[in-house]
Amino acid sequence: MSEEKKINVPPKGPRRGPGGPHGPVVGEKPKNFKLAIKKLVKYLKVSLVPIIVALCFAVAGVAITLNVPNIIGDAMNELFAGALAGSVNMDKIVSLLIKVIILIVISAFLSYVQGFILAGVAQKISYRLRRDIYAKINKLPLKFYDSTSNGEVLSYLTNDVDMVSTTLNQSLSQLVTSIVTLVGVLVMMIRISWAMTGIAVLMVPVSLGLIMLVVKHSQKHFMRQQRYLGEVNGHIEEMYAGHNVVSLYNGQKKSKETFFGLNDKLYRSAKRSQFLSGLMMPVMQLIGNVGYVFVCVLGGLFTIKGSISPGSIQAFVSYLRQFNQPIQQSANIVNTLQSTAAAAERVFGFLEAPDEIETGDNKAQNVEGNVEFKNVKFGYNPDNIIINDFSSTVSAGSRVAIVGPTGAGKTTMVKLLMRFYDINGGQITLDGIDTASFSRAGLREEFGMVLQDTWLFNGTIMENIRYGKLGASDEEVVAAAKVACADRFIRTLPGGYNFVLNEEADNISQGQKQLLTIARAVLNDPKVLILDEATSSVDTRTEILIQKAMDRLMQGRTSFIIAHRLSTIKDADKILVMRDGDIVEQGNHAELMEQGGFYAGLYNSQFQ
Repeated sequence: MSEEKKINVPPKGPRRGPGGPHGPVVGEKPKNFKLAIKKLVKYLKVSLVPIIVALCFAVAGVAITLNVPNIIGDAMNELFAGALAGSVNMDKIVSLLIKVIILIVISAFLSYVQGFILAGVAQKISYRLRRDIYAKINKLPLKFYDSTSNGEVLSYLTNDVDMVSTTLNQSLSQLVTSIVTLVGVLVMMIRISWAMTGIAVLMVPVSLGLIMLVVKHSQKHFMRQQRYLGEVNGHIEEMYAGHNVVSLYNGQKKSKETFFGLNDKLYRSAKRSQFLSGLMMPVMQLIGNVGYVFVCVLGGLFTIKGSISPGSIQAFVSYLRQFNQPIQQSANIVNTLQSTAAAAERVFGFLEAPDEIETGDNKAQNVEGNVEFKNVKFGYNPDNIIINDFSSTVSAGSRVAIVGPTGAGKTTMVKLLMRFYDINGGQITLDGIDTASFSRAGLREEFGMVLQDTWLFNGTIMENIRYGKLGASDEEVVAAAKVACADRFIRTLPGGYNFVLNEEADNISQGQKQLLTIARAVLNDPKVLILDEATSSVDTRTEILIQKAMDRLMQGRTSFIIAHRLSTIKDADKILVMRDGDIVEQGNHAELMEQGGFYAGLYNSQFQ
C-alpha cells in the first residue's frame, strides 16, 4: 500500500504505557449513532428471513397474552354475579381458567421458538463478524499495526463482537415485543375506559423525558467503558507476552501501577454507566406506581357509580402493569443500544479500513534470483524519508551481506524487497521485472526468511516445519530437518517430531528454535533467501551449527544476509555498507578492508 495513502481506522486515543492499546478518545461518543446502527442492520440482511419469522412468533405470543386479562376479568365478573345471585357457575369459571392456561402455554411455546431462532441468528452473526475480522487482519497493511496494538485487535474479536451478539440475542426481541405490547395494551385499555387510559398515557412523556436525560449522560460513559476494556485487555496481553522481560527489569511494580490505573478507569466508567442505567428501573417503577394509584382511585369511583364492572377494573390494572413494563424495558434496551452502537462502530471501522492495495496480479515464473534496487526511496512517514537513494545489483545465486550501524536501514531494505511496505520512489526488480507487478502472495512464494526473532506456534515440531510447505509429506519434513542440522536434536526429544511446542515455544532452546525455522525455510525451497541476524542470540558453538545449516540452505540461492557480527559474512560475494539510509561502500570483504573506510572501521571495532 502506498505510504501516501491515509488509513482510516477506528478512533484512537493516546497510548497507555509502552506499546499500550488504542481506542476511542476518552469521552467521545460514536461519530454517528444512526450510521452505526444502519450498518449493523445492513449486515443482518443475510439473516433477515429467520429474524422476521422470530419476530412474527414474538408478536403472536404477545397478541395471545393480551387476551388473558380480559378472560380473567370475565371470570371475576362471573364470580361477582354468582355471589350476588347466591349461585356461582363454577363450570363456566373453570372453562375460562382452562382457556387462560392454554393461552399461556401457547404464548410460552411461541416465546421459546422465537428465542431459539434469534439465539441461532446471533451466533451466526458473531461467527460472520469474527470470520470477517480475522480475514481483515490478513488484508491490512503493516502500517495499520504500527498504530494499533494486538490487544485492541483482540478486543474487536471478543468484547465488541460479544456486545453485538448479546444485543441481537436479547434486546431485538425485547424491543419488538415491547412495542407490540405497548400498542396492544393501549388499545385494550381504551376499550375498557378512555378516562383511566388518559391518566396512564400522561405518565409516558414523563418517562420518555427521564429516559432521554439518562441516555444523554450515560452514552459517553458506555463509550469510555468499551475503550478502557480494550486497554485493560491489551495491557494484560502485552505483559503476559513479555513476562520474562518484565521480570528481568523488575517492572512488576510499574506494570501493576499501569494495570491498576487502567482497571480503575474501567471501574469508574463502568460504575457510572451502570449507575445511570440502573436509575431507570426504579424511576420508571415510581412513575408507574403513581399512575397506578390514580387509576385505582378513579376506577373505584367508576365502580361505585356502576359505570364499570369490578372485572374490568381488574383487567385494566393488569393491562396497566403491562403498559409500564415495555416502557421500562425500552429504557434498558436504549442503554444497551448505546454500548452496541459504540461496539459496532469500532468493528465496522476496523472492517472498513482500507485493504493493502495490490498493484499487480502476476505470479513469478521460473525465477533465477537476479535482484536490482534502482534509486529506491522510502519512509514509514512520507514526510520523513529514511532510505534516500539505494541502488545495487545482485546476481542470481550470490550471497549479499548488508551491514551498518543500528538504524541504518538494513532490515527496512529486506522488508521493501518482500513488499511488506511499498517504496516511495525508485524501483525494485526480480529477474528484470518490477516487483510491484507481482501480487504480494505470488512474490513471497519465491522468498524464504530466517529471522532473529523466531516464530513457532503451539503444535508439533512436524507441524511447525511443515508450515513452510503445507502439502509436504513427513519424509520431506524429515529431509529438510536433516539439511538444517535439526534432525539429531529433534530425535532426542520425547516423541521426536511429534513433540509439542507450547505457545511461547520456550520448552526448547533458542538455538533449537532457530534450527527449526531454518528447516522450515529449507522445506519452502525459496529462490531468494533472507537471513536477518539469525545467529545473534545463540552461543558460539550453536552459532557454528546454525551457520553450517545456513550454508547448506544458501547453496544455489540468492541470499541477503543481515549481521552485526561482521566475522560471519567475510565470505559474502558482495557486502553493502549502509549508513543513514544510503549505501556508502560496497564490495567484498578484502576490497572493503583495503579501502580502510567505514566498513574497515566497523570490522576492526569488534576486536577493540
